[in-house]
Amino acid sequence: MTTLIESDEHQALRAAVAALGERHGRDHRTGLWAEAGKLGYLGVNLPEEYGGGGGGIADLSIVLEELGAAGCPLLMLIVSPAICGTVIARFGTDEQKRAWLPGLADGSRVMAFGITEPDAGSNSHRITTTARRDGDDWVLTGRKVFVSGVDIADATLVVGRTEDARTGRLKPCLFIVPRDTPGFARHPIDMELRAAEKQFELVLDEVRLPASALVGEQEDAGLLQLFAGLNPERIMTAAFAIGMGRHALARAVAYARERTVWDTPIGAHQAIAHPLAQAHIDLELARLMMQRAAHLYDAGDDTGAGEAANMAKYAAGEACVRAVDQAVHTLGGNGLTREFGLASLITASRVARIAPVSREMILNYISHQTLGLPKSY
Repeated sequence: MTTLIESDEHQALRAAVAALGERHGRDHRTGLWAEAGKLGYLGVNLPEEYGGGGGGIADLSIVLEELGAAGCPLLMLIVSPAICGTVIARFGTDEQKRAWLPGLADGSRVMAFGITEPDAGSNSHRITTTARRDGDDWVLTGRKVFVSGVDIADATLVVGRTEDARTGRLKPCLFIVPRDTPGFARHPIDMELRAAEKQFELVLDEVRLPASALVGEQEDAGLLQLFAGLNPERIMTAAFAIGMGRHALARAVAYARERTVWDTPIGAHQAIAHPLAQAHIDLELARLMMQRAAHLYDAGDDTGAGEAANMAKYAAGEACVRAVDQAVHTLGGNGLTREFGLASLITASRVARIAPVSREMILNYISHQTLGLPKSY
């Protein structure tokens, strides 16, 4: 059963991370990542025997939410420890765990995640990046887009497909591709969105990898590995959105308390107060679903977590957009100035609606998987 009251340990973690975020603020640089790693926050979800905190996605989501609420969210938290760290911890070989988990836990190593392709979009069944055997090696060929942080990552966890010898069908497999591997090229994507983490297109041109690059010891485990990473991705995206929404709302509330027109703070007017209150309610409801999803995932219920993670991501994305819009509207012209730091969130908040899966695809998932309605595709 999901508890609605955070443990003392989670409350202490929330307070400590919030204090760290306040020290760095929205003008943070790489120093935040290093300090968070040194304090053990980046690897709270990873096994203790490899330098992690021994917790789960519930712990890591608190870290990301509180940093976001302080105005300094770390996007790579979603990718490096949540997706890649989780997949390697659950499915990696002993050698892969020893090689990667300690560095991912303390932040000294970073891993990116490559799944999206130009012609596949949300349809992962159309992934065309393929891996073929050549002796003891694997050879990867394909393209990926919208891969975050490749320029700072030591390696990228790439989703490819291999041919099943029994059926001839292509099945997903995950490979660890070091950044300097020959044939592995990256090209920055010119984004309108301003963010510390850049987006890249990857080109894999006959990239030769040793057998040890395949995550785990069984080719047939690729689908399980993929979903083991995608559920934490959705939960952490919800945390990212909730933190961003909380940050925008806090700025608006502080402004509404102080900004006085006709001798009255504007926050005293219901036209200002009620939408802010509604935004707070929406964010709190989204957080409850996020906590439920994290609890289910950490308890090992991948099926239940899949449904809850999708709903949490949807609810948090919608709540974040509404909170940011209302915050900017509350500040009026000041909401568009660099001083208050809200204008950039207008674009950033939309990311939670779009990535890593669109709200429309989440609605498809719920209508098909939960409600049992027929598919149109």
